[in-house]
Amino acid sequence: MPPECALRLVEIAPGKRSKRPDVARIVRDEGGRILAAVPKGALCVALEVTGRAWTTPQLAERLQVWLGEGRDVALLVGGPDGLSDECRAAANLAWSLSPLTFPHALVRVMVAEQLYRAWSIVSGHPYHRA
Repeated sequence: MPPECALRLVEIAPGKRSKRPDVARIVRDEGGRILAAVPKGALCVALEVTGRAWTTPQLAERLQVWLGEGRDVALLVGGPDGLSDECRAAANLAWSLSPLTFPHALVRVMVAEQLYRAWSIVSGHPYHRA
């Protein structure tokens, strides 16, 4: 990624599970750790199946606005049981990559590639050929 679009991955350890996990508590605790890792003043975007799906040109438009605002953007990805209500409430936007559920490792690659593709549109780089 170019310097103006640098990505920084912050991994939040999943909550510990027992034979009878208190899923609500685990999700709430994970949510607290996620929000604690968000830079102060950052725009929060929750990655949610129920969020809005954006086309690549729409993402490029959003990226251009985000770059123009000059503030950090935090992309919130929930644990295996999803994002907490607190994370959803803190989010300024909800983005859906797909109605499908993906493993975290794949989401990271998909988001990075889509952000790079959006940056290529914004900057006139030939990577995006559509």
